[in-house]
Amino acid sequence: MSLKIRIDDSAPPYEQVRAQISEQARSGVLPVGYRLPTVRGLAESLGLAVNTVAKAYRALEGDGVIETRGRNGTFVAAAGSAAEREAALAAQAYVERVRRLGLGEPEALAAVRDALRAAYEAH
Repeated sequence: MSLKIRIDDSAPPYEQVRAQISEQARSGVLPVGYRLPTVRGLAESLGLAVNTVAKAYRALEGDGVIETRGRNGTFVAAAGSAAEREAALAAQAYVERVRRLGLGEPEALAAVRDALRAAYEAH
C-alpha cells in the first residue's frame, strides 16, 4: 500500500488517506482481504497524528470499504455491492432534486460530468 499526503493539498490529511485507500481498494490495488496497517503504524509511517488516521479508518468502515475484525486487524472488505448500492441511492436523490429544479436530462448529465471532472482533477 502506497499513500502520499500532500500538505499543500486543500483536502485535509484524513480525507487524503480515506480517498487513497478507497481508490486503491476499488481499483484492486488493495485486494479484498488485504490487511491494512494498524492505525498507529500507518500514522507513524505517514507522519500523521493517530487520530487523523483513526478518523480516516472510521470513514472507510462507514463506507463499507474496510472492516475491523477486533484484535485480528483491519481488512479491505468485499464492499463492491455496498458501494454500488450507495451510489445508486445518491443517484436517485440527485434525480429527484433535478426534477424538482425543472432541469432536463442533458443539463443534469452535464452537471454530473462537470462535478466528476472537477473531483478527479483535484486528486
